[in-house]
Amino acid sequence: MRGLEVIVVILAAVLAMTWLARRLRWNEPVLLVAGGCLIGLTPEFRTLVLPPPVVLLLFLPPLLYWESLTTSLREIRTNLRGIVLLATGLVLATAAAVAGVGHALGLSWPLAFVLGAVVAPTDAIAVQAVARLLPRRIQTILRAESLINDGTALALYAVVVGVAVQGQAVTWSGTAARFLLAYAGGVAIGAACAAVVVALRRRLRDRVLESALAVLTPFATYLPAQVLGVSGVLAVVTCGLILSQAGPKVISAGARVQITGFWEVSTFILNSALFVLVGIQTPAIVSAISSVSLGHAVVTALLVGGVVIATRLLWLYSVPYLLRAVDRRPVQRRLRSGARERFPVAWSGVRGAVSLAAALGVPTTTAAGRPLGGHGLLVFTAVAVILVTLVVQGTTMPAVIHWAGLRGDPDEITEERRAHRQIVNAALEALPDYADRLDTPPEIADAILSELRQYEAEDAAEDAGPPDTGPGVRAGLELRRTLIGVKRSALIRLRDQRTIDDIVLRRLQSVLDSEEIRIELALRSFTGRPPSPPAGGTADPRGRAPGK
Repeated sequence: MRGLEVIVVILAAVLAMTWLARRLRWNEPVLLVAGGCLIGLTPEFRTLVLPPPVVLLLFLPPLLYWESLTTSLREIRTNLRGIVLLATGLVLATAAAVAGVGHALGLSWPLAFVLGAVVAPTDAIAVQAVARLLPRRIQTILRAESLINDGTALALYAVVVGVAVQGQAVTWSGTAARFLLAYAGGVAIGAACAAVVVALRRRLRDRVLESALAVLTPFATYLPAQVLGVSGVLAVVTCGLILSQAGPKVISAGARVQITGFWEVSTFILNSALFVLVGIQTPAIVSAISSVSLGHAVVTALLVGGVVIATRLLWLYSVPYLLRAVDRRPVQRRLRSGARERFPVAWSGVRGAVSLAAALGVPTTTAAGRPLGGHGLLVFTAVAVILVTLVVQGTTMPAVIHWAGLRGDPDEITEERRAHRQIVNAALEALPDYADRLDTPPEIADAILSELRQYEAEDAAEDAGPPDTGPGVRAGLELRRTLIGVKRSALIRLRDQRTIDDIVLRRLQSVLDSEEIRIELALRSFTGRPPSPPAGGTADPRGRAPGK
């Protein structure tokens, strides 16, 4: 089939399956995969092959980038030890356990370790789809784990594929050096790209160009890392986390609203399309098994899927308790959770498109030109593990969360109210000075002062809109717009002081952005075009940053 026809069919499937899942309240990823399987049974799609570079270059960078931008860096810092252990130690333990089972079922040791590396990482997109009902801290742990463990698994994957296909010798020192290079190189490239993006954003004042830069960033970060042989995944994640902190200071309100809308739509489409593509590939992969019987392949896949789930459960119910016996600091005691509260984390090991792309990327022949024995079984097992984890864990996650007694995060609501009060207080303190500088009529300044006091008392969701008519309207709009910059600066300071979380900042920031855009539209009626503010906020008449 032609590319355009494939795209239309996949997008139609995404819309239809998502609508049906939400209508019936079923698990969206599972229904998307099922819809993809039905499409894959049609003759036109049986020959459709998903090239691994398509996932690793077209799908993975933007999805990981958006996940990094919208996660909580404060929670990552707080739970860093547990996240690192899950993203490295658990990946290696899973790969080793799967390799043992795979070898016992007939795979050679090198190919068994390739299978282990393929199914070891959880999938950021799939995890987010099944864990969205969890509290903020657990969501952050799972999202951060799935963002980082791709780098660990793909670094291991490169080593073991070299052994299986090219017969490369493996040494502990060489393997460790390769891991360190992949991690350090990916982080360095991600930090360098983030610095370049921040420098460019400080100079851009065009919403279209800012949005174009946002689209380019994940790809321009991932590609050089891959070319240099280091982790493109970690490069994108590092860049996204850095920009999540710098973005509120260097992106204009209008561009931020436009960029957010674009990423929300595009990542939804990419995410859903990946599940559909997994389903489309499944019938062809099943029919391609030739080295073993279908029954043997099914048994192998079910055993490997069980080992993947059991290894995660064993890890989550052993390693943390061993660490507790060693580290008894009060700060670590506050982070401890009971066995029931821990179970949703242990049950969230959903696999996804990264495992599929890695499996499809394994060469079918060795460097000597001989067929790579067990290749079809490896790909079939990887797809089966994805389906098993999606169905078994994805569909039962709401019941698991209910059984664990987990509810929404009350601290998040408290932080939002605290931040609301403090940014309004900052605006109240700055109002007299800015009203004087902008020559705002006293009656307009008094009206804005009354609105702010009422806003503070009522803990409202957003400020009152600007007045439409009357004397001094333009001066009042300018004052309101300047005070938004004061509020935004106060909000960023609260985030930088770790008083509030990134999630709270983004929620209140969206309110300020919406208000600023309304004011800019009102100002356009006076001047033909609004004045250009600095990217992170609104400048005062003396050119200083707000709140300084």
